[in-house]
Amino acid sequence: MARVFIPQPMRKLTNGQLEAQIPGKNLREVVENLEKEFPGATEYILKDGALKPGIAAIVGEQATRQGLLHKIDDPETEVHFLPAIAGG
Repeated sequence: MARVFIPQPMRKLTNGQLEAQIPGKNLREVVENLEKEFPGATEYILKDGALKPGIAAIVGEQATRQGLLHKIDDPETEVHFLPAIAGG
């Protein structure tokens, strides 16, 4: 299971819950199971089956470069879905 931190815009789906233990062997499974637990979650995270532009997935301590294929090896892995930061 991954320890998923719920971003502020999604907390209306979780009744204000700040985090959830969500099973999954990779980020795709975590997102699918998050949707089962909190219907509507994928609207915030995905577009056309991939991470939405403007959403960064942080797995452990690093931003994923593998997208939804990123493996979740440790059951205590922290997962964050954050607005991507860009600038110039």
